[in-house]
Amino acid sequence: MNVTLRIWRQANASAKGQMVTYQVQDVSKDMSFLEMLDMLNEQLSVSGEEPVAFDHDCREGICGMCGVVINGLAHGGAQTTTCQLHMRHFEDGAVIDIEPWRAGSFPVIKDLVVDRTAFDRIIQAGGFISSNTGSAPDAHAAPVGKLQADRAFDAATCIGCGACVAACPNGSAMLFTSAKITHLAMLPQGQPERYLRVKSMVAQHDEEGFGGCTNIGECAAVCPKQIPLDVISQLNRDLIASLFKKDGK
Repeated sequence: MNVTLRIWRQANASAKGQMVTYQVQDVSKDMSFLEMLDMLNEQLSVSGEEPVAFDHDCREGICGMCGVVINGLAHGGAQTTTCQLHMRHFEDGAVIDIEPWRAGSFPVIKDLVVDRTAFDRIIQAGGFISSNTGSAPDAHAAPVGKLQADRAFDAATCIGCGACVAACPNGSAMLFTSAKITHLAMLPQGQPERYLRVKSMVAQHDEEGFGGCTNIGECAAVCPKQIPLDVISQLNRDLIASLFKKDGK
């Protein structure tokens, strides 16, 4: 199959970017989207042009590194990571627009690569357990109910790819933040810092310049790990409860 790619090219963070058109021929329908971009970059390298910069690592839908907006939809809108999106999803002769995540809190570094360290700072604000517990406890030493364990696991599957931010009209990172908060809020180990955690992480979320959540649901619609939208409700409940806790505890 042959495809026409219109790709955002930007030399660096301060440069002015633009969409540039490329033709890629003899693309296999069994290729992943990133393998097709590899094919384009080989073509550009042979012709002496600068290859397109894009994020990737495991290429197994695990690490959350890859991520671009494809035809206006984060990850192509298929509830999968970009590396797991295959070219059979497109028709022969398709025109495909490829852009970086569009969010003020994710500034473009180069081409399709954006700076997502804002997520790291949200985690650093409280997405952890700091209690000293000594050596690793025995398995099942702390009983956890089945429903709580399942909910914690569902939230913990978030890979921090940033698709939720790219899809949200407000540029909100509430699905990411609430997934990290809900993961620990459902476990006994997360209870001592539960309310300090939610206050600190939400404050950092706002400080990073992410928008507010208006429950549109685009975030959950594109999430490759299908994080449920109701984790945001968990965040809101914990945040309200934290207002009535002495010293936030």
